[in-house]
Amino acid sequence: MTVDLHNYVATVENFPEEGVSFRDLSPLMGNGVAYRQTIDAIANFAKDLKIDLIAGPESRGFIVGSPLAYALNIGFVPARKGGKLPRAAVSASYSLEYGGENVLEIHKDAIKPGQRVLIVDDLLATGGTINATREIIAELGGVVAGVAFIIELKDLQGREKIMRAGDVPFLSLMTY
Repeated sequence: MTVDLHNYVATVENFPEEGVSFRDLSPLMGNGVAYRQTIDAIANFAKDLKIDLIAGPESRGFIVGSPLAYALNIGFVPARKGGKLPRAAVSASYSLEYGGENVLEIHKDAIKPGQRVLIVDDLLATGGTINATREIIAELGGVVAGVAFIIELKDLQGREKIMRAGDVPFLSLMTY
């Protein structure tokens, strides 16, 4: 059974600040059929990319990346917020959508040179998180084989920012 994933996205107006329409994926993740369809669609995209690993930025990238890695029988690499990893890590900073900066880190031994990595996240806004993840993967010698999202917010032009960092296969299941 195929469902329209748009029916499982709740829009919360004026959150986290005035004028923002927050796209909440909790209903999608709470529905087994919609969640499975989402993960299966990204897995189908990933099959032709010959990937070795999935990388997902904290925290919602974990929600997409972990079941995807399981479905593809490959490993998952978390890109954690700064200061959360216990061993030597590589980091990159990025600008937050609503102002300020943040840092992502990946353990130095998580990605080996030449490994092909698919970066996944729940939502693409400005592209900062994804480009920081790309920067770390490249520093570790990995190859970004593609990027995938459940939702893309087109007006924030994240896709364009990602592609400026180097053209990669791209998937978004829904756009707003």
